[in-house]
Amino acid sequence: MGVSSVAPINPAVSNQAREADVWISSLHPTAYPWEHAKWTKTFDHAALRRGFQVYREVCASCHSLTRVPWRSFVGVMHTVDEMKAFAEENEYDTEPNDQGEIEKRPGKLSDYIPAPYKNEEAARAANAGSLPPDLSLIVKGRHGGCDYIFSLLTGYPDEPPAGATVQEGMNFNPYFPGTAIAMGRVLFDGVVEYEDGTPATTSQMAKDVVEFLNWAAEPEMDDRKKMGVKALTLLTGLFAVSVWVKRYKWSPIKTRKIVYSPPVSRR
Repeated sequence: MGVSSVAPINPAVSNQAREADVWISSLHPTAYPWEHAKWTKTFDHAALRRGFQVYREVCASCHSLTRVPWRSFVGVMHTVDEMKAFAEENEYDTEPNDQGEIEKRPGKLSDYIPAPYKNEEAARAANAGSLPPDLSLIVKGRHGGCDYIFSLLTGYPDEPPAGATVQEGMNFNPYFPGTAIAMGRVLFDGVVEYEDGTPATTSQMAKDVVEFLNWAAEPEMDDRKKMGVKALTLLTGLFAVSVWVKRYKWSPIKTRKIVYSPPVSRR
């Protein structure tokens, strides 16, 4: 058998390859202690209101929220009059009239939040071929949920680290699968002026909008938790009653004494 020659490995090339391999897979998001995730806690409704403001002023220009109606905000973070005003800022198609013409009307509480683009093709054309996802169920549709979205929004470095390459038109984010994301950084300190005077830092805005998106994905969470507490209370009472009934019914049987007296034979 002949002896094959092996080319020596260049340490510099090897190190570059290892550094590039580090960024092929995304980082796992940090687990944060979300207060609303606790089974005895509810959403922070002030944070939901701030998060909706962040969505309207920052996210709504690209991302839709088409599964959420205006009426779902009433009594949660806004009043009826406030949501009517938000709805009336948008126009919706009416039913065809006798001539088959479709007119426009102001929005109502029963309408759903409109998308920023007419269709998928228009959305891709406005974003260099990338399709901004709908945010209605984004918390449930991404592994890591709130932790992932918060890490993604706050994880943009000023410059890609050494060994990471990003193609033109993309942005580096270590938490996005593949680390190359079309969406650039959108949250900067002071980009939103909160109505309640809360300092609009990047982390504060990310936390508020993530909590809002969690509410959008499961607006029934507070009611579900209250129903769970009621169910546990009821089941605990029923269990105590069942234990008492069992002991009451079985106590005569378990405490009885059975004596066998064999017959005495006569001689």
